[in-house]
Amino acid sequence: MGSLRSRVLAWAGRRYIARQQKRGFDLEKMALLPDSALEPLRRQGLDPVPDLGRLRGEAPISKLDLPFGMNAWLVTGYEEAKAVLGKGSEFSNDFTNLVGNAGVTEDQNPGGLGFADPPVHTRLRKLLTPEFTMRRLSRLTPRIDEIVAGQLDAMAAADGPVDLWEQFALPIPSLTICELLGVPYEDRADFQRLSTARFDLFSGAGASLGAISESLGYLLEIVRKQREQPGDGLLGMLIKEHGDEIDDRELAGLADGILTGGLETTASMLALGALVVLRDPAAFDAVRGDDDSVHRFVEELLRYLTVVQMAFPRFAKQDLDVAGVHISEGDIVLVSLSVADRDPVLGKGDMDRFDPTREPSSHLAFGYGIHRCIGAELGRMELRAAYPALVRRFPNLRLAVQPEELAFRKVSIVYGLDSLPVLVD
Repeated sequence: MGSLRSRVLAWAGRRYIARQQKRGFDLEKMALLPDSALEPLRRQGLDPVPDLGRLRGEAPISKLDLPFGMNAWLVTGYEEAKAVLGKGSEFSNDFTNLVGNAGVTEDQNPGGLGFADPPVHTRLRKLLTPEFTMRRLSRLTPRIDEIVAGQLDAMAAADGPVDLWEQFALPIPSLTICELLGVPYEDRADFQRLSTARFDLFSGAGASLGAISESLGYLLEIVRKQREQPGDGLLGMLIKEHGDEIDDRELAGLADGILTGGLETTASMLALGALVVLRDPAAFDAVRGDDDSVHRFVEELLRYLTVVQMAFPRFAKQDLDVAGVHISEGDIVLVSLSVADRDPVLGKGDMDRFDPTREPSSHLAFGYGIHRCIGAELGRMELRAAYPALVRRFPNLRLAVQPEELAFRKVSIVYGLDSLPVLVD
């Protein structure tokens, strides 16, 4: 275990240094992608680029230029997005659809739910679902509150500016997932580092898949230890109750999916949401209010930010029409969740504006259909616990830098900040 951890940490360190030094595209890989393909992964501050909003109004399903001979479509409309995401039998998520494109190989399959079709997806999700009901998750509430309080204590003890990303946004979901999976507390740093690289496309798809492979190797080692001595967390429970129904590779893939869906995404939400609070006094007051106000705030924030910008790619299994657009068998369909969640049909008023009093909508921040995020309720629990605690503990919370100095991720599936310096006194 020690040598594996050393290799993982060394790899993560190299990734971090390269990222800090380079801060640009690996042109050997990214130059193959036209600007139109990268546009859905870009933003202006917290908002999708304006061209995507205009495209949604003109053609909510439009042709997208992709290399490697792929015939692709971009979906930007809300109703059209639900139509695609809800057609689990007409579209395939299976990883094998990507094999042979851009150097992707079968052994890079991350496993888990996101790149699986029924019946494999159905079987694996059925194993996980009982652990992600509100009744079962409620046991984590005291631990989440304890984690949040611990991070606030650490922030209060700091001398000078605090990086809210590093000391608040990232540790809360990291430690929560360690608790959920039954992963040792001392391994939390590995989880934090392994989560980020897969979503940052500065170095191209190959580097992202490489990060996933590193993560799976690490998680396989944890799974093997759990096989020998099952713990009380999710992995231990699955081994004790379903050990004969699932192999180590599938377990590692499920753990990786939970890590993917619950760490970087929730961390980005916590950081970006805090930025919304810092620049909007109405949001600050709303999140400090009663449970109903906090609920509306969180749901509106999920819609407004939609940090997972793009759904897993869908491949048409047959010729079909969606909203009057003909899609041929084999076509790839990419759904822009962030732009669909700004569609005027989703609610009243200006949907490009954050309104903490807006009634909750059926947003797509957690996806839709059979691939909707299984950890959605856990994410909500963390957000509802963290934001009120933050503003009540630090009523004078404010940015330690000018807003224009903040570094947002340039091209990333999960949108976020590199850091968020704040003053807490």
